[in-house]
Amino acid sequence: QVQLVESGGGLVQAGGSLRLSCVASRRIFYAMGWFRQAPGKERDFVSAITWNGGNTTYADSVKGRFTISRDNTKNTVYLQMNSLKPEDTAVYYCATGPTYSDAGPAYAYWGQGTQVTVSS
Repeated sequence: QVQLVESGGGLVQAGGSLRLSCVASRRIFYAMGWFRQAPGKERDFVSAITWNGGNTTYADSVKGRFTISRDNTKNTVYLQMNSLKPEDTAVYYCATGPTYSDAGPAYAYWGQGTQVTVSS
């Protein structure tokens, strides 16, 4: 069992930046991903990283603006979000699982989410 706790969300103006963190309750050797869900919409993939950080992938909507990274010594994955847009407003969730994937069902453990609101 793994518990994931996200932090770093908040209210920011368009064009601003936020860095989300997700801390795992124990050392994990799984891929980690970030997903987001806006009100009334389905959960969407944002980014994923392999267990050793060697590979990353991004949704087209965030490519060039968001950067995923991880520090396995701290059991933590980060999502640096720059040039934020109002359409980035959503609850952001981190997840972990044995498969490096952009599909939500590939991930076995999920955090509770952190709200990101981007004002125009």
